[in-house]
Amino acid sequence: MDSDTFEKQMRSLEYFHSLRVLPGAWTVIRVDGRSFSRFTESRFEKPFDIQFHNLMVQTAKALLEELQGIYAYTESDEISILLPQNWDLFDRSWEKIVSVSASIASATFTNVAQTIVQFDSRVWLGANKSQVVDYFNWRQADATRCALNGWCYWTLRKAGETVGKATSTLEGKSVGFKNELLFQHGINFNDLPAWQRRGTGLYWEIYEKEGYNPIENQAVVTKRRRIKVDEELPMKEAYGEFISRFLDVE
Repeated sequence: MDSDTFEKQMRSLEYFHSLRVLPGAWTVIRVDGRSFSRFTESRFEKPFDIQFHNLMVQTAKALLEELQGIYAYTESDEISILLPQNWDLFDRSWEKIVSVSASIASATFTNVAQTIVQFDSRVWLGANKSQVVDYFNWRQADATRCALNGWCYWTLRKAGETVGKATSTLEGKSVGFKNELLFQHGINFNDLPAWQRRGTGLYWEIYEKEGYNPIENQAVVTKRRRIKVDEELPMKEAYGEFISRFLDVE
């Protein structure tokens, strides 16, 4: 067998190499921390830790920049990156999108935290703007649910309950029951920081920067772009309208 034939034979076994994200589809990349429950339990305050939150925000910034996204959303140990509808980085290669996004997240978090971590990645496709809005409403609803459960669970644990007892106490209970449980321990869920209950958004904003033109000997104002970290996101329908702003720009 000659070398060219052998090369083609080997390449043909890369079954998903030619798989591309559908043209015109709205694409969201979601990365999740691998085994982060075990990783965070011994290193960070529960249920929420500002240091861990800042690490996730920095990782989301890197993903938004490197992948040329238009919006990023992070809650718990996950980050979702919304890409422009006409996005064509890596020729929309599915393999590249998954592998590169996971490596960016893993490398960024590891570098900042000085602890080796791993992220996995998946790709979500939306046929229209409405589905994109539904996606981010879905993730925010997950953030709120997890925040309430996490606060209840760790409040019980810190009050002396065992893992099993805390888990069984909350199993199948309503939102009202959980809110009342926290209230009995002096915690009003609605008064907790918004980023814990609703997640954090990152997006590009335009700002004016003053400079100096030495040739004309005068001050000048230029427009620059930077990433805004929004820890006061709206909820439900208002959040859907907020997300629509990014889609209407395209």
